[in-house]
Amino acid sequence: MSDQSNIIGTRIHIIGNSASGKSTFGATLARQTNLDLVELDALNWLPDWVGLNATDPAELERRFAEATLGNRWVAAGSYREFAERTFWDRVQTVIFLDLPLPQLLWRVIRRSWKRWRSHELLWGTNYENFWQQLAVWKKEDSLVWWIINAQRGKRDAYVRDQGDPRWAHIRFIRLTSSREINAFLDQLH
Repeated sequence: MSDQSNIIGTRIHIIGNSASGKSTFGATLARQTNLDLVELDALNWLPDWVGLNATDPAELERRFAEATLGNRWVAAGSYREFAERTFWDRVQTVIFLDLPLPQLLWRVIRRSWKRWRSHELLWGTNYENFWQQLAVWKKEDSLVWWIINAQRGKRDAYVRDQGDPRWAHIRFIRLTSSREINAFLDQLH
């Protein structure tokens, strides 16, 4: 590990819009820094796409707190409000994957198509529905709609969090392109 791994610490939260690569980046970062990976989506999603964030927030917070009890982890997945309440008081670094909207839309369409065609099992219980992702008129079901409408809010929240005195102990890193993401990971070698 390089000096960069000493700078980012051992309790890291990866945030970003859908399809920004949080899980992939988090898994790579965890492997390169010898930290445990905490996949927040896996803690949230129950069978049939029932999310604890909507149905049992207290249970989701309990799961997040339990998964981040130790001192050596990378949590991948936004869930900002839940994360702030359960583990941000101990987070050392927040890495915001802030990719351009066209790239996110291309990624979600490509990823959803691939998952749907291969019948990839997600978080142990669920399968992707490609056509649903494109149905922007059904906003609660469409990741395309979500990505478009969440982009600005996620950026605004990130800026607010950086200036919030509660999070003065956190190092904030914003990566805005695939090139920056790859360069950041390369520095860890």
